[in-house]
Amino acid sequence: MKISTLISLILVPGFASAIGFGVGIRPAYQTTVTPMDGGVYEVATSGSTAPVTYWCGIGDFAIRTLRTSATQRIYIYRAYEPGVRTVQFSLTPPAGADTSPGYSVTVKRVGANMTAASAQGYCYDNFMDLGF
Repeated sequence: MKISTLISLILVPGFASAIGFGVGIRPAYQTTVTPMDGGVYEVATSGSTAPVTYWCGIGDFAIRTLRTSATQRIYIYRAYEPGVRTVQFSLTPPAGADTSPGYSVTVKRVGANMTAASAQGYCYDNFMDLGF
């Protein structure tokens, strides 16, 4: 057996267990989605408070549980509050909120939105736990 093959056999399992490596590897964060009144869904996280974690939770819930289309827009209904550590989302725009597109991923602006597919895509982001 070649030395390079031996090294690969030793290193690959270590890389595969790294956070966010590949599809099907369980990351070190979890999201919990709780349906609220009026079509609002509250997302709580453990392990990470990066904005993409909240978007991942609601995007995955919308597509897998609610069976929305990938193009369904998801809106922040109540923004992130540090003491509460939750974000509320809705499939309809909040009344009077600015829903114009932004250039960064945020959970701090009511009305910020993206498609369900874009939100779910953050579940497979290798940089999620770094807060990007």
